[in-house]
Amino acid sequence: MVKSVAAPQAKGKSAEDKIFGANNRAVALSEKLGADKVINGTVGSMLDEDGNLIMLDVVQKAYKALTPKEIVAYAPIQGYPDYLEAAIDQCFGESRPEGYIRACATSGGSGVLHHVIHNYSEWGDEVLTSDWHWGAYGSMCNDNGRKLREFELLTPDGHFNMESFKANVSDMVAKQYNTVIIMNSPANNPTGYGLSDSEWDEVLAFLKDVVKGKDKNIIFVSDVAYLDYSGEKHECRKFFKKFGNMPDNVLIVVAYTCSKGFTMYGQRMGAMICVTPNKDIADEFVAINQYTSRATWSNSNSAAMKVMANICKDPAKVAELDAERAKYFHLIQERADLFMKEADECGLKYLRYISGFFITIPMEGSQKVCDELEKENIFLVPLGKGIRLAVCSVSKKKIHGLAAKIKLTLDAVGAKQ
Repeated sequence: MVKSVAAPQAKGKSAEDKIFGANNRAVALSEKLGADKVINGTVGSMLDEDGNLIMLDVVQKAYKALTPKEIVAYAPIQGYPDYLEAAIDQCFGESRPEGYIRACATSGGSGVLHHVIHNYSEWGDEVLTSDWHWGAYGSMCNDNGRKLREFELLTPDGHFNMESFKANVSDMVAKQYNTVIIMNSPANNPTGYGLSDSEWDEVLAFLKDVVKGKDKNIIFVSDVAYLDYSGEKHECRKFFKKFGNMPDNVLIVVAYTCSKGFTMYGQRMGAMICVTPNKDIADEFVAINQYTSRATWSNSNSAAMKVMANICKDPAKVAELDAERAKYFHLIQERADLFMKEADECGLKYLRYISGFFITIPMEGSQKVCDELEKENIFLVPLGKGIRLAVCSVSKKKIHGLAAKIKLTLDAVGAKQ
C-alpha cells in the first residue's frame, strides 16, 4: 500500500494531462529530429506557418511599454477598474446586453469556472455541460466535490441536440436548488461547433420557462475562450444581446479570457462577467467572487491587466489588435478548410466544424490510433470518443496529407467511426 497523509477527499488525485503529455513528447522529439520532422497538433496555442508561437505585435509593444509600477504593483482584488471595463467592452463589443453588468478579474477563464462551481453549486451537486468539452471541466467539479453531467451536444446530422439539453436541465432543476450549466460556444473545444441564432433563442427561452414560478435558479456560464477566432468581430458577438432581459432567477456569467484574444496564455488573466436584471444579484456577484479570489489566489496579474487596459484605451491600438486577430482567424480557417477537404476526399469523418482552434475526428479506439500515429511522429490528442486536432498550431504544409494518414492508421488498427 502506498503511504499517504492526504485528507480523504484528496487521496488519489493526479495532475497527469493527456494534452500536455502528448505535447511534451512532441516537443522532445522536435528537439531531437527537428521541428520539420514532427507534426504537433496537441496544444491550443496559435503557431505561425513556421511553427513559432504567436504573440500579437500590439501586445508585445504594450508589454515593453509598461512601467515598473505597472509590472510589480499589487492589483485590487476585484481587478483594476480600467481593466474590468475593457474586458466587458472587448467581450461584448457592439452587442452589450441589457441589465446590470459587473466583472471580477480571475486567473484566466479557468478561474471563472472555478468560482462559478464553488459559489453557485452545492457540495454533491451536478454541473451540466456537453459531452464534447474541455477535460478540465471535470477536474474542476471533482476538486470541488461536484459531479460533471453531460448532455449530447450534437444530433446525428450535426445540429445542437436540444432534446438532450432540455431533458438533462429539467431533471437537474427538479433535484437541485441551483443548476449550473457551462456552454462552450462559439468555437467549442474540441469540435469547433457553435450555436446558431435560432438555437440560442430556443435555449434561452427554455431556461426562462424551466424555472418560471419556481424557487430554483439557473446559472448559465457562457465560455467564450475562442471568441476572437470564431468569426467577423461584430457578427460573432451578436448572440450576447440575447443575454439581456432574463428573469432574476437566470444568472448569466460569461467566462472571458485574455489567453487567446490577447495571446497571453501563460499570464493567466481573465474576467468573469455577470448579466442580471437585479442590482442585488449583481452586487452579490462581486462580493462573493471577490472574496473567493482573495481566498484562492489573492489578487490577479497586474502586468497582464495593464497591458490589456492600455491597448484598449487607444483606438489606433484596438484597430491594430482587430487586424491581427482577423489575420490569424483567416489562417486558422484556411488550415481547417484544407483538412476538411482532404478528409472528405479520403472518407475520414469529422464532427461539424464552424470555427475555432480544434477539429474532432469521432471514433472508437482513439488511443490506439494516436499511439500508432506517434510512431510516424504525428502527435494528436486522444479523447473518450475521438481524436482532437489543433488546427491553430499545425501549418498548412503539415495539414496537407494529414487526413489520409489518420484514415490509413484508423483502418490499420481496426478503429471504427
